[in-house]
Amino acid sequence: MHPNFSVLAIAAALTSSLCAEVKPNTLFSDGAVLQRGQAIPVWGTARDGEKVTVEFQGQKATTTAANGKWSVHLDPLKEGGPFTMTLTGDNTVTVNNLLVGEVWLCSGQSNMNLLFSRVHNAAEEAPKANYPEIRSFKVPVTVSLTPLAEAKGAWIACSPETVNEFSGVGYFFARDIHRKLGVPIGLIHSALGATPAQAWTSLEGLKTDPVMQEYVDAVIRRRENYEAETATYPAKLAEHETRLAEWNETKAKVQKEKLKAWNEAVAKAKEAGQPAPRRPRPPRPPKAPVPPEGQPTDPAVLFNGMIAPLVPYGIKGVLWYQGESNSGRAKEYLTLFPAMIADWRTRWKQGDFPFLYVQVAPWGGMPPEIREAQFLSLGKVKNTAMTVTTDFGDADDIHPKQKEPVGQRLAIAARALAYGEAIEYSGPLYDSMKVEIGKIILSFQHVGGGLMAKDGPLKGFTIAGKDKEFVPARAEIEGSTIVVSADGVADPQAVRYGWANVPDVNLFNREGLPASPFRTDVD
Repeated sequence: MHPNFSVLAIAAALTSSLCAEVKPNTLFSDGAVLQRGQAIPVWGTARDGEKVTVEFQGQKATTTAANGKWSVHLDPLKEGGPFTMTLTGDNTVTVNNLLVGEVWLCSGQSNMNLLFSRVHNAAEEAPKANYPEIRSFKVPVTVSLTPLAEAKGAWIACSPETVNEFSGVGYFFARDIHRKLGVPIGLIHSALGATPAQAWTSLEGLKTDPVMQEYVDAVIRRRENYEAETATYPAKLAEHETRLAEWNETKAKVQKEKLKAWNEAVAKAKEAGQPAPRRPRPPRPPKAPVPPEGQPTDPAVLFNGMIAPLVPYGIKGVLWYQGESNSGRAKEYLTLFPAMIADWRTRWKQGDFPFLYVQVAPWGGMPPEIREAQFLSLGKVKNTAMTVTTDFGDADDIHPKQKEPVGQRLAIAARALAYGEAIEYSGPLYDSMKVEIGKIILSFQHVGGGLMAKDGPLKGFTIAGKDKEFVPARAEIEGSTIVVSADGVADPQAVRYGWANVPDVNLFNREGLPASPFRTDVD
């Protein structure tokens, strides 16, 4: 449970007396990977007024703790290791086995959080995962009403025995970048399933646009009601536990009665030649009361508990896989998502670091508008890239298990945006259209070596006239453009591609990267 605000104030006032020893932030623990090529911030806690010296790779930085906190900056370093860092104050702390390389923050919801152990080729790939210079720090799930200063956790090195603890997407990304660059790779894994972007955005970030005012109001209400909620929460929790115990005692009996009635209904339907009714679901347990600090879907709480503690740890960029929980409000996401990116960049003060994200995969419950919002965000935020996954979705599972191609495509984007390699890093992206008699000619960015249909004729295109009724269309590649037409549509006005929850599409560039779904009639 998040501490009471009054307790927080007392704790802050007592910090200097409680922090009698020099301690580095948990991120600077044995096995950590530090970002190469840029100034390295190092920080922690100590007695108020205590002189703190940090020594690392021939550098020495000294400061004096104020309000129980201290921080220094080390000059940029080249890749390498293992190294040792020494911190000296009233006591001495040694941090061992440090590497200097590339650090990426892996965040989002369940598809980023999906562990390597669940990917489709885990059994085949795990024995090969002997990469001691690839390391991961997993941030524990933490909900907070106010920004926290530290996240618990530990760095683990990648091996066949530990790789199952890594993010699946994160591992395959790190493996490919490590192979390409030959330097240590650090992953900070801070993700949680079923969470919306507003939960990962700070209160200040949410205040940047009136579209997000309801989220600002929700944060303020939660903070205002915190003490009252804290006072009543124990009684609510006790009541819930009583109801839960009663549910556990009766659920088997209730379900047995439901199944008996269902079997009778099935028999009657069969006799009447009618479809059988759906099998009844087991009774759901009573809903637990919301803790005073809120729940993971609330605005700003995951930023406070799982992102703020990481700032300003040196990173190269961010890998983001999220959007499913915002799919019902796609238009809003087009404001919220860029605001979140800007918010993080402002916090880190590292400029417009690369922000590479995954477009949500096809799934039966995933409307196309959320993919559109992600596609359009590319034009609103600089130094971003989007990995398209139309060829690796699962109509029946929101968590497609093919994570290797996702990590590989993110790595390709990183090689271009973060490391300056002159390669095509994106599939074709719709750019513009030209209407001619009976047809529409589409132009694209990221054509690469040329447009291609992966298997057979192009599919997934529809076209509409002034009646706005979209019908299946013929689509043919002509150089770097696509010509779309359909019988019965003499005066075409708009084209859509892959405009479905589970699109059946096959437009790629010759680099093997799929085109993003789009529509020319954007609202």
